[in-house]
Amino acid sequence: MSPRLPLVERTRLLARCTSWLLAAGLACVPLGATIGAHEIGTTRVVASLTRDDTYTIDVTTDAGALLGRLELASKRPRSSPASAAEYQRAFAALCGELPHHVAVVFDDVPDEPRADCTVDAPGGVAGDDLSALGVTVTLRGAVPPGAKTFRWRYDLTFASYALTMKAPGPQAAETIWLEGGEESRPVVLARVAAPPSRAAVARTYLGLGFTHIVPGGLDHILFVLGIFLLSGRLRPILWQVSAFTLAHSMTLGLTLYGVIALPSSIVEPMIAMSIVYVAVENLVTSELKPWRVALVFGFGLLHGMGFAGVLREMALPRSEILTGLVAFNAGVEAGQLTVILSAFLAVGVWARRSDSYRRLIVVPGSAAIALTGLLWTMQRLGL
Repeated sequence: MSPRLPLVERTRLLARCTSWLLAAGLACVPLGATIGAHEIGTTRVVASLTRDDTYTIDVTTDAGALLGRLELASKRPRSSPASAAEYQRAFAALCGELPHHVAVVFDDVPDEPRADCTVDAPGGVAGDDLSALGVTVTLRGAVPPGAKTFRWRYDLTFASYALTMKAPGPQAAETIWLEGGEESRPVVLARVAAPPSRAAVARTYLGLGFTHIVPGGLDHILFVLGIFLLSGRLRPILWQVSAFTLAHSMTLGLTLYGVIALPSSIVEPMIAMSIVYVAVENLVTSELKPWRVALVFGFGLLHGMGFAGVLREMALPRSEILTGLVAFNAGVEAGQLTVILSAFLAVGVWARRSDSYRRLIVVPGSAAIALTGLLWTMQRLGL
């Protein structure tokens, strides 16, 4: 019977296996595949109640993703439309399937809505980039007389999305966040106009900030891991994380208030390139250089604009913008610290005592992160 390995050796073996599994898993992704990165905000649902007891529900989402899921659900062969017009024709044939993938329920009585699908007009996206093409599904129906509650479910997305309820008149909207195919809680229709409390706003956006990183923000997770991997020592990590936090906090607020703005077609590829840079630098140096902190600060400015893009999609009451902004940013920081703490517990506890940390952890991990970032860059540039 073989002797039991010491704790240090067992931890080292576990870390080695984890690192190589990460490298193998990321490196083996097919080049044509799209790896999801903070999909939050891609889908938006707005339910509007009218004075004549009818409702309209607009589901706005990515055209390519929705078409693919509809074709899969209806067991049709996967198509590859080459223009907005071809997308419109494909949706015209499949739009009737949409009511089977939603639940519109008033007082526990389901209603089957009528559906219309409208694809973005040709030229409506920069450079006619079909990867950025959107589609709006409009569902219409009647509200039963005397209905008191409303529930909603949509099973054609896997990411977090906002359901915004609007009542007739100059009242505030109510926003509920749902995960994928989750069914909403019952919304009391007479209370749709009641604005959420400050504490409720803070709780909601704190949770959204956290889940935007863990588990929803794989690109931000890989950037933070790239920061961590440079050194197993605490000081280099703190210098970089502090610069990154300061930077993205600045642009998160400035972008949200409209002081600065860059289109997502520029911000998203540059975020992907920042991941590549940090990972590649890990491969060529093992010490924190002064320019690394400055570049991490610059990359943080970009990531902050990405976070702001998410917040802009939220129906946040104007009186609570600052509360939501602070809470969301706090949630983001909590998510980043969770990633760093998890990485430290997995490999950092023995990094100082191991001469093979760089060979077994830093090199394969950084190579996998760089490859993934490069793939994202190509996808976001439409290459």
